Amino acid sequence: MQNKMAEEIEKKEVPEKFKKIVEEIEKMSVLDLSELVKVLEEKFGVSAAPQMVAAGAAPAAAGSEPGEEKTSFNVVLTSAGEKKIEVIKVVRDLTAKGLKEAKDLVDAVATEPQTIKEEVKKEEAEEIKKKFVEAGATVELK
Repeated sequence: MQNKMAEEIEKKEVPEKFKKIVEEIEKMSVLDLSELVKVLEEKFGVSAAPQMVAAGAAPAAAGSEPGEEKTSFNVVLTSAGEKKIEVIKVVRDLTAKGLKEAKDLVDAVATEPQTIKEEVKKEEAEEIKKKFVEAGATVELK
């Protein structure tokens, strides 16, 4: 599998202005590459982590005036409460996640709030919140 990936990468045409840089990078170990990424992130104030942006999220945020009512919300689970199993069931129902993924998500709430659904309409967000509250969880709509 790695050989096939290496062949695919070698087939890609590297622009002349980047050839020296690419040749140097090819010589680096994975640890060196990881360190290089961190240095570049700090130097230029960027992140190499993939960004998850919902379609339409930026235009909605940019066009929202202080007087406008918000029309879409993110449902954020802030506490699982005492009935964790019930909360896991709600997560599974709403997200179609498997048991392990839903449990991991609910467990992660202990360290930081977890987004369950993004960019949902107000009515749907309220329904989701109601389900979590009935299960004993604490939810915020953002």
